[in-house]
Amino acid sequence: MSISDRLATAKHRSDGDVVAPAPVAPAAAPPRAPRVAEATVHPQATATDPLAAVRAKVTEELFRRIGSRINDSSLTEVALHEVVREELIAIIGEEQLLLTVDERNRLIQDIVDDALGLGPLARLLKDKAVSEIMVNGYDQIYVERDGKIQLSSSRFASELHLRRAIERIVSKVGRRIDESSPMVDARLADGSRVNAVVPPLAVKGSALTIRKFSETPLTVQDLINYGSMTPQIAELLRAAVEARLNILVSGGTGTGKTTLLNVLSSFIPEGERIVTIEDAIELNLQQDHVVQLESRPPNIEGTGAVSIRDLVRNSLRMRPDRIVIGECRSGEALDMLQAMNTGHDGSISTLHSNSPRDCIARLETLVLMAGMDLPLRAIREQVASAVDLIVQIQRLRDGTRRITHVTEVIGMEGDVVTLQDAFLFDFAAGVDASGKFLGVQQPTGVRPRFSDKFEEMGITFDLNAFATPSRRR
Repeated sequence: MSISDRLATAKHRSDGDVVAPAPVAPAAAPPRAPRVAEATVHPQATATDPLAAVRAKVTEELFRRIGSRINDSSLTEVALHEVVREELIAIIGEEQLLLTVDERNRLIQDIVDDALGLGPLARLLKDKAVSEIMVNGYDQIYVERDGKIQLSSSRFASELHLRRAIERIVSKVGRRIDESSPMVDARLADGSRVNAVVPPLAVKGSALTIRKFSETPLTVQDLINYGSMTPQIAELLRAAVEARLNILVSGGTGTGKTTLLNVLSSFIPEGERIVTIEDAIELNLQQDHVVQLESRPPNIEGTGAVSIRDLVRNSLRMRPDRIVIGECRSGEALDMLQAMNTGHDGSISTLHSNSPRDCIARLETLVLMAGMDLPLRAIREQVASAVDLIVQIQRLRDGTRRITHVTEVIGMEGDVVTLQDAFLFDFAAGVDASGKFLGVQQPTGVRPRFSDKFEEMGITFDLNAFATPSRRR
């Protein structure tokens, strides 16, 4: 059946609804006009957007007309868009809405975004200044711009509208979300990270968080320009990756750990086989020889789950030159340490912690979560032997993300893992009139022991970078 035939059939059905007399029986469907009028719109949305009420009515009627055809797999994306647009033109014509050409085009585009896209999120996702979207409920959407969180004027028309958008996201990556499985991690087509929680866990309505994925991955020069690191730290990290040091990127939520991990991976020489392991694919490696593995949640029967730990163990059989783990959150930390200690040098991962010392303590805790009854000293010996370098990144109160510590793991002294800072952020420099930190990362004057490896492997690096400004030659 052609598109015009489908539209004619839909038009015939909708016209029939209008002219047919309403039956007297209690189960009778209400006539079309009242049903459209019943579409609920948040009063604040109506006040800030005069087209909100019209958009809600037309959207409701559109869903009534096209029904299940919106999920018809026989229709291509182009054909589906054409069906929706022609239905919208017909509905707007029937409603005899007094709109300008610009308002009409905007209304159609907004409703297409609602029906086939992500509704009000579509405009926020296109906004390059927005780095994170936080939906606390259908009528409250916060965004992060330039490191600062602010309330957006965008909002969904109803809880049902928000749930449609969530289900559209998770269904495209083979996940599901409902009362039996009310939490889900997913990703958008561009790689943006998505987390959704629905009732009964989300008490006041569905919650959605989207960490946007940059269309053009940030480079090391971008991080230098933003003040996240200095050229000296960039050169040190390049040399550390080329020398196959095992590196942990440590930081809190939203500090830019994955971005820094992407930058570190760009230093891996071409020709090496890289295996990446993530909960949801976020890394965007530029090398050709890359195998990307993604964990899988249990199916509707509660079976078939594949954890990060399963993937780490399997990766050891894949002949990797480098293992890159998106984030260590549980018992996979033990398998990662064992891999680092058994010939898989040059591994890189991230960890949630607030300082290099906390990073070591958290790593010990994660190893214990593997269920192995290991003595604490044995775990610390594994950590001291496996990890060479910890890079601590922090989001400061001015909204910027800065590397605050570049720390070497030296070894053990008694029962304590010994750390030594090579670079520290200078908080003592204060802030300017706008509240932005003036400090940069300064060398401590201590030359790390791993720098000997640079010379052994013939890696060019100016050791004078470790000296304090007053002692440089």
